[in-house]
Amino acid sequence: MGFKGNKYKWKDRKRHLGMPLSFTRYALSSDRLFLETGLFNLKDEEVVLYRVRDISLRRNLWQRLFRVGTLIIQSSDKSAPRLEFKNIKKPVDVKEMIHEGVEEMKIARKIRIGEYSSVNLDADDDGDIDDDDFN
Repeated sequence: MGFKGNKYKWKDRKRHLGMPLSFTRYALSSDRLFLETGLFNLKDEEVVLYRVRDISLRRNLWQRLFRVGTLIIQSSDKSAPRLEFKNIKKPVDVKEMIHEGVEEMKIARKIRIGEYSSVNLDADDDGDIDDDDFN
């Protein structure tokens, strides 16, 4: 992944005592969220934004003192149903940026059904709900 270049709207590292001293990196592009962990053995996760179902923010006392927070992203992605962006700077701004990206992707893909839990539709194997599900 690398996280180099200008194709990312946002990127950060997991922070300790407010400093980015970690081998955990996070990024947001126009259509995906990325999580990379490790130094020698790298693990990459990514979630397409239209699959994001919920974004929550947690900030304990220490995080508030160091002006960081943890975003918890719930998705319909099978390999990464839950991503945690731990101890990131400006977590409220990042949460809003992700939310806006999710809404843009859902509008672009015409995924505007409302709450999935209140609608009983059969999803495809990949979790997507297509136009033919309404016929």
